[in-house]
Amino acid sequence: MARRSGGRQARKALRSAPLAEDVKPVHPGVPGGRYRPLSDDDVAAIDANIFRILEEVGFNDATPHCIESCTAVGAVMGDDGRLRMPRDVVEKALQQSEHQLVLYAQDPAYDLDLSGSRVHFSTAGAAVMIADTANNSYRESTAQDLYDMARIVDTCENIHMFQRMCVLRDVVDNYEMDLNTTYCSVAGTSKHVGASWTHYTHLEKTLDMLHVIAGGEDAWRARPFVSQSNCFVVPPMKFAQDALECLRVAVEGGMPVLLLSAGQAGATTPACLAGAVSQAWAECLGGLVYVNAIKPGAPAILGAWPFVSDLRTGAMSGGSPEQGLLSAACAQMGLHFDLPFGTACGMSDSKFPDYQGGAERAYTVLPPALSGANIVYESAGMYASLLGACPESLLLDNDVLGAALRLTRGIEVNEQTLSFDNVSQVCLGGVGHYLGSDQTLAVMQSEYIYPAFGDRSSPTEWADRGKPVMLERAIEKRDEILRSYFPKHISDETDAEIRKRFPIAVSAKGTGRP
Repeated sequence: MARRSGGRQARKALRSAPLAEDVKPVHPGVPGGRYRPLSDDDVAAIDANIFRILEEVGFNDATPHCIESCTAVGAVMGDDGRLRMPRDVVEKALQQSEHQLVLYAQDPAYDLDLSGSRVHFSTAGAAVMIADTANNSYRESTAQDLYDMARIVDTCENIHMFQRMCVLRDVVDNYEMDLNTTYCSVAGTSKHVGASWTHYTHLEKTLDMLHVIAGGEDAWRARPFVSQSNCFVVPPMKFAQDALECLRVAVEGGMPVLLLSAGQAGATTPACLAGAVSQAWAECLGGLVYVNAIKPGAPAILGAWPFVSDLRTGAMSGGSPEQGLLSAACAQMGLHFDLPFGTACGMSDSKFPDYQGGAERAYTVLPPALSGANIVYESAGMYASLLGACPESLLLDNDVLGAALRLTRGIEVNEQTLSFDNVSQVCLGGVGHYLGSDQTLAVMQSEYIYPAFGDRSSPTEWADRGKPVMLERAIEKRDEILRSYFPKHISDETDAEIRKRFPIAVSAKGTGRP
């Protein structure tokens, strides 16, 4: 009994100690790729279909700059007004593209390597409401909400970057909304940030602000810590002209771009999943041709985000199992093309963090992670099919994403992990269990991951602790963070300079500054 008690005490002490980085069971960039929903023949068929769509169907509504740039590299402008891209043109863009992309953060510790099948999780979305779990209601989202969610993410180890989650409903002017979306995000976290802009002139002014934060334009271009999420295409196969101009300014300004195709299966992409994957990738590769025509090798993430419709009603269903399956197939095509790839999974159709919300989050984020998606966007905090964002859910979802990373990591098999000596010692040495063995103590933190909010206690222990409710604990932690945690990676002096030059909506007090 003393031996067993000693083992328990040792495990308890080890569990409470901070983990060294090399001991943690999961890390950003865990390699995926073990799950392959498409056979090799399937991949080849979809590949051929993608190139056929680009060459025979092409894009409508290209801007003059897009037409001039793309035809200069071999694209063909048809008499019907559609810009078509022959296979050799697309393959040249594939060769020119940056395949070993790193997304930089303000803090280099959070840089993200998007090469190969390395997996990361990010927020994203454009919710117009906040899911207020304390009052069981929804309200309009504000600039303060976005800043608050960014700083919550700054504390979440398994959310590796922060992309804008909500629309600033309290900022009426479109330029000020675009500028403040970026400010709230980069002020709230030192991780890489994703944002978007409605007009290219708004982006030009925002780049001026980012130069101030970076310490000059050269410093920004050396380590751009914000990427542009750009819906440059309106599915099916039609360019969005304002977005194309934003794309041009981002590429010229040294900003990485997420080339985002967000069709909806059965509405703006084919209802058949293979057709939805084909169209999404054709649209993304068309954007890649344009990016490389502007600047060969400009940093770009291919964002094939085909969403799912509930075909009974036509409504979006982000929490459907098909969402995870579609995204996993798109991720497999990303590995096929060897391109930095991002998709969207994890948004729930539920209205709050409940059984439905947790289940949908888990079974949609896992397939693309297992398939090797470099970034799974919208993986935390999003409800009501992206209409609502829930701050405290970020903390709960951090647990879910950690578990998904652990599943993605898989099982290491080697002489040490096969544990023959451990089996021999326990079985032949008379101990009869592994609870206090040296190997158990050595790997309990590196082989296993533990939830921060999930409750693994017995019913008796749970009752003795006052029957805690997981969501209530997350709300308490949210409030603790928002009371006390104000990131200061942007100095007070730099923040003051920004406030002199730009119309910042969140007060200095709201960011914990004097």
